[in-house]
Amino acid sequence: MKILLTGAFGNVGLSTLKELLNTDYHVRVFEVYNRKNRKLAKKFKNRIEIIWGDLRNRKDVDSAVQNQDIIIHLAAIIPPLADANPELAESVNVGGTKNILDVINKQLHKPKLIFTSSVAVYGDRRYNPMIEVTDPLAPSKGDYYAITKISAEKLIREAGVDFAIFRLTYITSIDKLNMDPLMFHMPLDTSIEICDTKDVGLALINAIECNEVWGETFNLAGGKQCRITYREYLNDMMEIFGLGRNFLPEEGFTEKDFHCGFMNTNKSQNFLKYQKHTLEDYYRDVKKRIGPRKHFMPAIKWIIRLNLLKRSESYRRNKFFRKKVGAFTISENKLIRKILAANFNRIELLEKKVEKLEELTVNFIERQERASSVNQVQSA
Repeated sequence: MKILLTGAFGNVGLSTLKELLNTDYHVRVFEVYNRKNRKLAKKFKNRIEIIWGDLRNRKDVDSAVQNQDIIIHLAAIIPPLADANPELAESVNVGGTKNILDVINKQLHKPKLIFTSSVAVYGDRRYNPMIEVTDPLAPSKGDYYAITKISAEKLIREAGVDFAIFRLTYITSIDKLNMDPLMFHMPLDTSIEICDTKDVGLALINAIECNEVWGETFNLAGGKQCRITYREYLNDMMEIFGLGRNFLPEEGFTEKDFHCGFMNTNKSQNFLKYQKHTLEDYYRDVKKRIGPRKHFMPAIKWIIRLNLLKRSESYRRNKFFRKKVGAFTISENKLIRKILAANFNRIELLEKKVEKLEELTVNFIERQERASSVNQVQSA
């Protein structure tokens, strides 16, 4: 059987690719050509066929899809880039998927499509965390990534192709332990159910020859032994890193408009038998990866904390409010906070420009004073 894998060198993509290489399938990879991907491709030399290209380019997609039996479509622009550049996310996540579907429908032998969507399509589930696959799709405000996934799902269902859609939960990997600004976008009281990236790869490969998945949509998550609140998850991880519990202040985290929850995966687990790793397994793997470095962290924890909080818009906004809002009445404070919140990014940018202008002014005055002193000496 011939399998095309898009997005093979991403987090879930690599797990899926490694599972594919344990089979007798002929594996073709479709990826963007760049330094990172070129380096990764060398690890799989002579074991896979690689086609370099861009999902937005119809000719590239046509070359990749030709003569395939199954397409596992993982490639996508993900947050935070997807939310920072929604036009790019739309062109790749929706436009790229449409290109694949159009090419599939031109094939004499139409390949089947396995597509990965996201828990993000369900929106904020803090107050009703148990997610069913039949729940309404209600992405959070400003979640352009979720919107593109919903659009792509709709295209797939209307395309007249054999498909299976898998909505992925919060995916963990010991190869991705870096802390990025996205960590501050999730409210601390959010319920999360992790899934090890290796388990996702296994599920997608098991789906290839599972007759029951076609034409259906599934939740993919780790199961009951992978459930926790985001607050406790962060505390556990920070403790493992040697930074201690309650390392980051609550005001660093947003209070609403994200996603995640506990997912009903009875159907997907029954068909695909993929839930092999628990939350405790992940913690144990992280501890091994961190190793002795944990003992050096306390000495520099203040630097780590400072650098992390610089990436938190919520923390910067809260700090801004404390600085700007003084002795006003409660109603005045509410009005000021509302105005500042609506224009925070513009005000912060303006403040930076004013600070830069002040710095330039001080430097100019100092240069003038030095020049004046020199002139006085020369006159003397």
